[in-house]
Amino acid sequence: MPQTKFLLDERDIPTRWYNIQADLPQPLPPVIHPGTLQPIGPPDLAPLFPMELIKQEVSQERWIEIPEAVRDVWRLWRPTPLHRAHRLERALDTPARIYYKWEGVSPAGSHKPNTAVAQAYYNKQEGVRRLTTETGAGQWGSALAFACQAFDLECKVYMVRVSYDQKPYRRLMMEAWGAKVLPSPSTDTNAGRSVLAKDPQSPGSLGIAISEAVEEAAQREDTKYSLGSVLNHVLMHQTVIGQEAIKQLEMAGDRPDILVGCIGGGSNFAGFAFPFLQEKLTGKRKDLRVIAVEPQACPSLTKGLYVYDFGDTAQTTPLMKMYTLGHSFIPAPIHAGGLRYHGMAPLVCALYDAKVIEALAVHQNPTFEAALTFAKAEGFLPAPEAAHAIRVVIDEALRCKKSGERKVIAFNYCGH
Repeated sequence: MPQTKFLLDERDIPTRWYNIQADLPQPLPPVIHPGTLQPIGPPDLAPLFPMELIKQEVSQERWIEIPEAVRDVWRLWRPTPLHRAHRLERALDTPARIYYKWEGVSPAGSHKPNTAVAQAYYNKQEGVRRLTTETGAGQWGSALAFACQAFDLECKVYMVRVSYDQKPYRRLMMEAWGAKVLPSPSTDTNAGRSVLAKDPQSPGSLGIAISEAVEEAAQREDTKYSLGSVLNHVLMHQTVIGQEAIKQLEMAGDRPDILVGCIGGGSNFAGFAFPFLQEKLTGKRKDLRVIAVEPQACPSLTKGLYVYDFGDTAQTTPLMKMYTLGHSFIPAPIHAGGLRYHGMAPLVCALYDAKVIEALAVHQNPTFEAALTFAKAEGFLPAPEAAHAIRVVIDEALRCKKSGERKVIAFNYCGH
């Protein structure tokens, strides 16, 4: 009987994060202070982040050690399984071999705790008492709520209003772990009140929620801000996914031809793809295709401009060079709340600009059709975000059916 799951031992949980900055073709464009228009330094970020995370944000070291306390919490669910999608392959009648890295086994149900646990740990080490954050569909808010209770920190989450209304059980999950959850825009901050004054029925956006969380963190000495995607250190924390997947594909006796991940801010895609991209960037795997998939309703990479922009709606963040639809852009209220971000991680943008990776935008209805095809074959019902990757995986597998190619396609199934 063919093997379906490829499992690693707890001893195989990675001990180091991979920092792709060490292997980039060109250094990242600097992050700019909006007031001085000069590159920012650690003092500019200190009101929002603990110093250890600031150091990781700018580090050029290829490998950074993972604290044992972080790995100890990870042992609750890591290493995560790699599945061979035999049933999906049969349903599609494709010669392609399809694998998925299943990150939904974490307590919060997604990849997000990989960085949430690390961020909570470093904040606790520096004496922080409270963390504020934003969340779209609730995956990140759930992850940070879980991580904060693990390290005895208070947690306040600004949840994008459309998702707050669409996904009440995510709010309950955060509250079960002790977090306070507000719909964003809210009346708690100047940023939220400003949006509500213009549009009392605003569905909200990640950009607005970020503005609110940043504003509160900047005003309180005992509080820092925690971000679930976009920033370099966040993407780096997720590279445990790809490191494990490399070992598991070796166990399966396969090497990927195509890697796929959905993309909103960039963290799950980066966590899966960056460790594989090390070989491509160093010239060892030039033929590897890596595809980032975004919604047509928020096509930052495929239709955005590669310019300096704010990371939030209220223009409180530094300026980052990224593919952006504009910081005031509010996407349609699609179900994939975690992909409704106007910009993109600068690291992902740099790789896309250098043509190291590809990007595709897909519509919501065909994406949901792909999710149902996957669920009927594999049994797992994917989150709307993960379904974007599945749509492209199925399309690529059907191309293999036409061509007769036996390509190996692997994707990050980031949550349910």
